[in-house]
Amino acid sequence: MKKISSMSRAQLTSELVAVPQPTMIAELSAALAAPYDMVARASHETLVQRRLAIARELLLRDLAEQMQGRSVLSSPGIVRDWLRLHCGHVEHEVFLALYLDARNCLIEAQELFRGTLTHTSVYPREVVKAALARNAASLIVAHNHPSGSTTPSQADQMLTTMLKSALELVEIRLNDHCIVAGSEVLSFAEQGML
Repeated sequence: MKKISSMSRAQLTSELVAVPQPTMIAELSAALAAPYDMVARASHETLVQRRLAIARELLLRDLAEQMQGRSVLSSPGIVRDWLRLHCGHVEHEVFLALYLDARNCLIEAQELFRGTLTHTSVYPREVVKAALARNAASLIVAHNHPSGSTTPSQADQMLTTMLKSALELVEIRLNDHCIVAGSEVLSFAEQGML
């Protein structure tokens, strides 16, 4: 199977709406008819997971296109939806940057760092370097909390302060730092913590 992120929109849509092949239908029927048949059930779950991943990828692309076409600061709901889809379900911490141009439109979104269940090491120097490479005027950073709580830790608050200071040195604005936990998103800017 082809990697979803490298497929075109047409390929994704085609696979999403494709009618299952006769052999696949037989496997699905067996999965429904024999509840203890683990092989049939596994192939059914694989098909469902693949289709959900394709739908998620299409939604992420659509939301990214919307963020590229207008100021993300005037449509925070789109940013929240994108963040929920991108990392709300991830079982380890990830740290993301959304690079914005002078009109606050998305240039690119990038996962910069990947960590463990409870921690991600973030290096401000690398964040600044990546923002400069994309000629970003500002950015929004985000990370997830697999624990399910959006409550920022003291380390999260310190990181935000360090990133803001480092970015200001090169005249890049830190618009927000978001924490994603499942379907919940906490915005440092909205909480007055930035």
